[in-house]
Amino acid sequence: MMSTQTSSEWVWTLLQMLLVASFSQAQEPVCRHRGDAENTHLSKGGDFIIGGIFSFHSSWKDRQETYTQKPLPLECEGLNFRGFQFSQAMIFAIEEINNSTDLLPGISLGYKMYDTCSSTARSVRVALALANGNEVEFAQSNTPCTRPAQVQAIIGETSSSPCMAVATLIGSFYIPEISPFATCACLSDKTKYSSFLRTIPSDYYQSRALAQLVKHFGWTWVGAIRSNDDYGNNGMATFTETAQELGICLEYSVSFIRTDPPNKIQTITEKIKHSTSKVIVAFLSFLDLDVLMYQLSDHNLTGYQWVGVEGWIFDSQTAEIDQHHILDGAIGLAIPKAHVSGMREFILDAKPLNLSGTEMFTEFWETLFSCKFNQSNSSAENQRECTGHEDLSKLQHSFTDMSLMPIFNNVYKGVYAVAHALHNILGCNETCNYKVQLDPFMILQHLRKIHFKTKEGDEVYFNENGDPPAKYEIINWQPTEKGIVDFVTVGLYDASLPADKQLSLQNKSLIWTQNSKQIPVSVCSEKCSPGTCKVLQKGKPVCCYDCIRCAEGEMSNTTDSISCVKCPPEFWSNERRDVCVKKESEFLSYEEIMGALLTAASLFGTCMTAVVALIFFRHRKTPIVRANNSELSFLLLFSLTLCFLCSLTFIGRPSEWSCMLRHTAFGITFVLCISCVLGKTMVVLMAFRASLPGSNVMKWFGPTQQRLSVLVFTLIQVVICILWLTISPPFPFKNFKETKDKIILECALGSTLGFWAVLGYIGVLATFCFILAFLARKLPDNFNEAKFITFSMLIFCAVWITFIPAYVSSPGKFSVAVEIFAILASSFGLLICIFVPKCYIILLRPEKNSKKNMMGKGTPKAH
Repeated sequence: MMSTQTSSEWVWTLLQMLLVASFSQAQEPVCRHRGDAENTHLSKGGDFIIGGIFSFHSSWKDRQETYTQKPLPLECEGLNFRGFQFSQAMIFAIEEINNSTDLLPGISLGYKMYDTCSSTARSVRVALALANGNEVEFAQSNTPCTRPAQVQAIIGETSSSPCMAVATLIGSFYIPEISPFATCACLSDKTKYSSFLRTIPSDYYQSRALAQLVKHFGWTWVGAIRSNDDYGNNGMATFTETAQELGICLEYSVSFIRTDPPNKIQTITEKIKHSTSKVIVAFLSFLDLDVLMYQLSDHNLTGYQWVGVEGWIFDSQTAEIDQHHILDGAIGLAIPKAHVSGMREFILDAKPLNLSGTEMFTEFWETLFSCKFNQSNSSAENQRECTGHEDLSKLQHSFTDMSLMPIFNNVYKGVYAVAHALHNILGCNETCNYKVQLDPFMILQHLRKIHFKTKEGDEVYFNENGDPPAKYEIINWQPTEKGIVDFVTVGLYDASLPADKQLSLQNKSLIWTQNSKQIPVSVCSEKCSPGTCKVLQKGKPVCCYDCIRCAEGEMSNTTDSISCVKCPPEFWSNERRDVCVKKESEFLSYEEIMGALLTAASLFGTCMTAVVALIFFRHRKTPIVRANNSELSFLLLFSLTLCFLCSLTFIGRPSEWSCMLRHTAFGITFVLCISCVLGKTMVVLMAFRASLPGSNVMKWFGPTQQRLSVLVFTLIQVVICILWLTISPPFPFKNFKETKDKIILECALGSTLGFWAVLGYIGVLATFCFILAFLARKLPDNFNEAKFITFSMLIFCAVWITFIPAYVSSPGKFSVAVEIFAILASSFGLLICIFVPKCYIILLRPEKNSKKNMMGKGTPKAH
């Protein structure tokens, strides 16, 4: 509040408080006061004096100064009944101490109280008056310049900015200042305000509690309005910082002071009207809020959820002004309720005011009862005449309202803190030591160390910053049927508790804006459900975002997740993307149709081979069985049986043993099989050459040599397999890359070289066998087995040549199925091509199963 009047008053305040030293002929310094003296508004003598600085008026008349003459003193107006209540609470505490025999026995406390008219400049002026004894008597006489402080401590001011000015000034003199209602966190800085203490918690805790309260109800998109002074600016700065830590965004943050021009307040109204947030955090004094309420009422701006501070949340006068129910359902922090026995009755007793002086009592009484003392005839028609005996007990007025009892209690505790400090300094027991020379610094030091309980059980002490412990009640404005607001306590906040237990809400039904029982919603963007994550909108605060569905293989199981979490390798996200489920393991099993068919084919081939072996065994002495070495035929049938059975090792869940067995069994059995076929092919060729004149080649390829060749060929494959298993054997492997949502259980080859060596060796033998059989296919004989071997090798080679690209390109379990199919197809090719024609002759054409027919030569063709 810096009008022309205020600026000039600042200048004159400094000038008037200067004590100009002059020296007499005896060279003794004397001091003479310059400027107008200040008269106390309420005072009482005593052994020790406590000063009081309160706003008995809320404003002053604005005058245009000409600067050609000394400005007149402020002419205060707008009686502030809260100031009278505060002063009455201070007087009550002093009178109670004076009547006590335990505290300061035999000592009487007095008081001097001044009116500041809500002016910071005047607050400084009266503070100096309290320190220097700035009364009329002193102003009119010459006194020594060096004199002790006139008061032992000062109670007041009741707002932050005047307290900062006063504390800066009197801090140099170490005169303690105890405020019951100045909450700015900046006042905790003891390097600047060394003599300041308070009986109300710092806004540092209130601001943080306010942010936690907003977060508790899920409001992340809020508007903020603050008083443009130290109280509002510092409090809102701490709230904003804490809000950012908790993920709360401010759509707007505006400030004003009640003396701002109407167009500025109109701008704030328009900003509220066009905002999307439905919650307003108001860090305002009750005077500023009252001004704002008038403006909002003109626009009927209802439907907003207000969150308030102790400056107005439990103020009944503000509730009376809110005729349009704009603040209905407001919630905020308040000083815990207090009860001091006898204080209410004392405050409502106007006798001390009457005794203080006619002028002050007259203004107070006339304003309170809307009457006039000693009315003239001209005014008698408009107002009734005051008698001075009107009944206060039946009056419905803000002065009789005791909703500010917690603040009155703070005044009460401040006075008692001073009394306890004096009690300790004077060494009071049954009597006090009057000889102790009191010093402001000594009183300040003892004040910082006091620790006592009031008669109501309230614990009073100050921390290293001069602040009391921070405790708040959470208040909810609940309108009643009579139109009166009921301030209901719905929770508590205790800063001394662990962080997760500081805020506690009771199980009481809360009333919200427009008498709703549903918690209002105030967010820039709706919550992102599980399965989605937040993506910030460009150029907007972090509370404004879009919800994007998590990608495949990612999940989010919390609301408003900032990112999606990638599932572990063995897990995959479900359809809703809100949980990772274990991937389905995929392998060729016996239960599925493809596995069952392949198993059936394998068993069928095994049985078919067994039937052929049985037929051959029963007809083992017939020429067709004995031809081409029946021993090789039975060994071939045995190896074919193993070939059919080894395909079963490829079916089922891969294990360490099955992975090593399947490839080695396949490689060895097929080499055994091809070795037998190769032996039979060589027998055909050798037999033809043995029939030529002068040939004795059969002696080099008899049964022993045939067995040895099969053994050697097979042992080579066995050595390859042993080396493979020793160096880098196959092992079970979980393939996560083949498919996204499944785990392919397969057998890793280990050494790829070992696998292709086994397969290549089979290919070499098969190719060699095919070439020999192809050369022997047209040898003259009634039953030339080389023809069938050639065809079987043709099928064998065709199957395995097509197997390679099919195996490489087949995904997952289908690659295993391709390998099994190749094994079965080549086995069936050998079985059918070599043995079925013989079985046909044995069973259906027995007449051809004779030695004569087998040895018959075809007629040679002419060349």
